[in-house]
Amino acid sequence: MQRVVLHVDMDYFFAAIEEREKPELQGKAVVVCMLSGRSGLSGAVSTCNYVARESGIRAGMSCSKAKKLNPEAIFLPVRKDFYTSVSDRVMEILRSYADSRETGDAFEQISIDEAFLEITEKTGGDFSLAFEIGIQIKNEIKNKEKLTCSVGIGPNKLIAKMASSIQKPDGITVISSDKIESFLSPLKVSKLWGIGNVTARKLQEMGIVTVKDLAEHDVIDLISTFGKTRGIWLKQAAAGIDDSPVKERGGTEQIGRIATLPEDTLDINSISQLLDRLAEDVISKLDSRGLSFRTVTVTVINSKFRMYTKSRTLNRPAYSKQVLLEVAREILGELLSESQTEFRRVGVRIGQLQKRMGQKSLFDY
Repeated sequence: MQRVVLHVDMDYFFAAIEEREKPELQGKAVVVCMLSGRSGLSGAVSTCNYVARESGIRAGMSCSKAKKLNPEAIFLPVRKDFYTSVSDRVMEILRSYADSRETGDAFEQISIDEAFLEITEKTGGDFSLAFEIGIQIKNEIKNKEKLTCSVGIGPNKLIAKMASSIQKPDGITVISSDKIESFLSPLKVSKLWGIGNVTARKLQEMGIVTVKDLAEHDVIDLISTFGKTRGIWLKQAAAGIDDSPVKERGGTEQIGRIATLPEDTLDINSISQLLDRLAEDVISKLDSRGLSFRTVTVTVINSKFRMYTKSRTLNRPAYSKQVLLEVAREILGELLSESQTEFRRVGVRIGQLQKRMGQKSLFDY
């Protein structure tokens, strides 16, 4: 059966979330910055929307340079915890489309806004069916989160990852096995996923400019220059060969939910009711996968769109709703005692997930 891998890349994720939360930003250049705190715009651009990119603004650029390129742009600080809570929900959507395996190795989140899904079993190796699944994923994310994503589909992770960047934003690209050579050959070697600037410069010094040049180059020469492992990988990657599995990365995954309150409030009873529903949803997801947690994080966003976050780490893994709620309510009480501005949104997130071991301890009760 032909292997089918899907890569999902959220479009300008941080800036898109800010646009969603503040509709008045639509149509304006939005730049999200990782600020150093030393002065007003001291820091680097984390991401920006496509309006900002038309001015030449790019991720990694200093915020002061970005300001010079577009003085009218809206500059916002990174709200990592809030973006993570949105990412948690997006990743749960994506996970639901992956093949079902006892090992769980059919889904792989590689960053806050990117993931691979193995969908070989669900599609039976049919790329036309994979395209339909890709459309379903895009529609569900748009309907539930009001965000867009770009999807790449291929016979392995390498091709799927590269395909997702072809039609951005909000696109979908399918590269089946018979299209790999025509897809890769004309690309510059710097476009091959896994090749950085240093390797690209070295290849160019060797007269290797395109992926086709690399595919036709003598593997012995590549090995002598880059070493055996790297040299063989370069040769295989240029041919679109990638056998790496879609495999969940342990230790970094989280499950979270965030929602808007019926009205802005500081009333602990109203907020606790929403917190209870969110915790129940989180535990339901945890139970379905047989996991436990060790960290609990509560996030609140007030009516002025300022975000506050507090976390607790448990002495041992737990997986009951009672434990989650007890810790979450304690954190919520602290956040309420420190705020005089009404809350608009509240979220709960659990982390340090791991497979459950043995029976419940007294702590879980």
